[in-house]
Amino acid sequence: MQRSFLKFSRLVQAGFLSVSLITASALANDVTIVAAEFTQDGQRSWKVDVSLLHGDTGWDHYANMWRVVDVNGLVLGERELLHPHVNEQPFTRSLSNVPHPAVGSMVYIEARDKVHGWSPQRFEVDLSQAQQGHLLVEMPK
Repeated sequence: MQRSFLKFSRLVQAGFLSVSLITASALANDVTIVAAEFTQDGQRSWKVDVSLLHGDTGWDHYANMWRVVDVNGLVLGERELLHPHVNEQPFTRSLSNVPHPAVGSMVYIEARDKVHGWSPQRFEVDLSQAQQGHLLVEMPK
């Protein structure tokens, strides 16, 4: 009985490991938004610094854009990335003159790579949390 239970337990563990590895490899190519920093650079606009993590492999596969969108999906600003960052991970790039959303204070950062397109991760930022014109939001560790 105990021997059967141990075999069953090992099978379950192996199954969980397999699912975990499949999930990890499926997500390994998505761009991860690590942090976003908003600094007011005008009455109704922001300078935005976004840090991305991606397994860039070269010119054929790298994180090539990020954007700021409002709650309705309107693009407030986008930053095209013109080259791979193979040896610089995570990396941070800036964009100025991003307008405050017309409705509310919630915006989202989205990112994409050349092969897989837009990542399913949307990084939520509540600009009403800014203090003295500054807000830093980091991905939970």
